Amino acid sequence: MQLYSTNNKDLRIALRDAVLEGISKDNGLFMPESIEPMPESFIRTLRTKSIKEIAFEVSKHLIGNTIPDEVLQKIVSDAITFEAPLSRIGEVNALELFHGPTLAFKDFGARFLAGLLGYYAGQQQKEITILAATSGDTGSAVANGFLNVPGTRVIVLYPSGKVSNIQEKQFTTLGGNITALEVEGTFDDCQRLVKLAFVDDELKEQLFLTSANSINIARLIPQTFYYFSAVAQLNGNLDNIVFSVPSGNFGNLTAGLFAKRMGLPIKKMIAATNDNDVVPHYLQTGKFGPRESVVTLSNAMDVGNPSNFARILDLYNKDLEAIREDVIGCKFSDAEVKAAINFVYTDKKYLLDPHGAVGYLGLMKYLGTQPKNVTGIFFETAHPAKFKETVEKII
Repeated sequence: MQLYSTNNKDLRIALRDAVLEGISKDNGLFMPESIEPMPESFIRTLRTKSIKEIAFEVSKHLIGNTIPDEVLQKIVSDAITFEAPLSRIGEVNALELFHGPTLAFKDFGARFLAGLLGYYAGQQQKEITILAATSGDTGSAVANGFLNVPGTRVIVLYPSGKVSNIQEKQFTTLGGNITALEVEGTFDDCQRLVKLAFVDDELKEQLFLTSANSINIARLIPQTFYYFSAVAQLNGNLDNIVFSVPSGNFGNLTAGLFAKRMGLPIKKMIAATNDNDVVPHYLQTGKFGPRESVVTLSNAMDVGNPSNFARILDLYNKDLEAIREDVIGCKFSDAEVKAAINFVYTDKKYLLDPHGAVGYLGLMKYLGTQPKNVTGIFFETAHPAKFKETVEKII
């Protein structure tokens, strides 16, 4: 597997180097040289495969012969120890991505990345320092995934007062090789500090740095797994599949676009955001205007300058109309999120978290404009218990 930088398509770099570097020296994000479709037979027989089998075949397809099969099999087996079940909520489906150890979808990416970096760490003498900026869930997933992994240490940067109590406890109480740094500012400030570290030559001489945010390509690869797993659970109904993805830094949605390029029959991707709506604004106006993030109930999505937007532009050669063919943007206020949580709990007997509520709203808005033969899936990205104070007040 060869990769290039979104800032330099002539650059070619091996997977190992891309994972270890995290971000390119020119501050670009690494992209696969090509994303080829999976065999049609694989797509047709998805419903016969377990999530571990899917994860191995999808990662093998992307990575190629970069890693020995037995090593990749172990990484997948150790990382994917939980399911991502579909739950029927009225006329739509919730893909529950919160069954991992930190109750968030980022467990998939963080644990796979930890296995991969652990493998690479064993091939060198110098300790690997993993930097992770978090708006809530990344910190806990990364800290849990890397806890006591030999040859690694983790530094988590998080915005003071802008993560839930449970989220904060999940990455500040572990000790060992995990250090949490509370930053006066927003997630964007934390992310900026991480990016600055990677272009600081003096710092890089002292430390072997890499990233565990979705700017690292090894975080994105495993986030394609549950798209395939979701389709596998549809009992062969592969027509008009629409995914609604609660979006902050846009790694999750980018992984879905990877899956679509790999042949998964996705009709549309809905980029559902809170008031931090720079990407929906771009889709509407053609103008991308990063700005200071604002605080909302869905705090893990409070991102004013989503890094993975660069990958989306690269996938479509900066063709706005081509992006619009595949991606629809929408935003929702805290008031709408509260109303959705209350309604679904009362009417459907299902409890959403604030992020899943944004995904639900995005899907329902889209379905209101479409014929009835759409198969709609929205992501429940975190367990509502992680936002206990917020959710209990609402219901």
